[in-house]
Amino acid sequence: MSRIRVLVVEDSLVFRSLLVQNLNKDPEIEVVATAGDPYEARDAILEYKPDVMTLDIELPRMNGIEFLRKLMPQYPMPVIVISSLSEKVFDALSAGAVDFVAKPQTADKQQLEIFISHELPSKIKIASVAKLNNLKVSMPAPSVAVHDNLRKTVVAIGASTGGTEAIAAVIKEFKPDIPGVVIVQHMPAGFTEMYASRLDAECQVRVKEARTGDVVQPGQVLLAPGGDMQMHIVNAHGEYQILCKKEPKVNGHCPSVDVLFDSVANVAGKNAVGIILTGMGGDGAKGLLAMRKAGARTIGQDASTCVVYGMPKVAYEMGAVEYQEKLSDIAKRTYTILNKMKGD
Repeated sequence: MSRIRVLVVEDSLVFRSLLVQNLNKDPEIEVVATAGDPYEARDAILEYKPDVMTLDIELPRMNGIEFLRKLMPQYPMPVIVISSLSEKVFDALSAGAVDFVAKPQTADKQQLEIFISHELPSKIKIASVAKLNNLKVSMPAPSVAVHDNLRKTVVAIGASTGGTEAIAAVIKEFKPDIPGVVIVQHMPAGFTEMYASRLDAECQVRVKEARTGDVVQPGQVLLAPGGDMQMHIVNAHGEYQILCKKEPKVNGHCPSVDVLFDSVANVAGKNAVGIILTGMGGDGAKGLLAMRKAGARTIGQDASTCVVYGMPKVAYEMGAVEYQEKLSDIAKRTYTILNKMKGD
């Protein structure tokens, strides 16, 4: 099996050397070239034809986001952005990057070791099998007036690699009368609050990072906080509320889609719609199956529009997915289901 050919683009010579030295220790990865700025990177792409590129955002001569916007139309390739805590990472994802990883503090040896030996190599391996799809704008979804029986309804969404853009494509079609929405997107601490704020500015619905005690209510999207807490919904005083608490990782993730979906299955039962989007692995598949067995309606993103057809594939193969849809059709399917639930 051939190794994944990687181009490392990083302006710091010390950090660049550290990345090269450690990535080359992985038997599945080979750093074939490095670059200190986008112009050197362009030349390296032409000469070495790498499979995956790691890209720092803050670069001399041209920033990484502008480079991505110019690069992707001419040389489409999987790109992993390495970023400090900044909203610019979402501009990079919108410009075509597959995923990102939080840049570690070099003074924190434990954090640096986890980043070098696990986080970055894992992201590179996932990116190497990613499909670069242009998101298609979906048709406006039919609206659904919030009926009394839909106030007890919840829409639960889970995603991973490629999910930031996929989630945005779906919830931009949601109108303020959509039942309460809860989401787990695999993302590091700090970035989830920025992502929620960004979506809040772009969408018709309200979007915020979830906190314990938040009420799941129509027209609002609650995004699980990244870090060391799992997110559940609970029934409190006759309404659905959020409970975030420190718990172990599930399927290697915290927050985990399975944890959220399991809680929705237990609390909301048939009064729920579950949606599983693009992502590597199987997180969320068992939880979605639990939701379907509890009477919920379920949707999975199809292979043709996923960046990584992992999580939806596992869910589909175990019978958890009732409707398999292109990304552009997921919001419309959600509204079709909700309108039918309103009439039941």
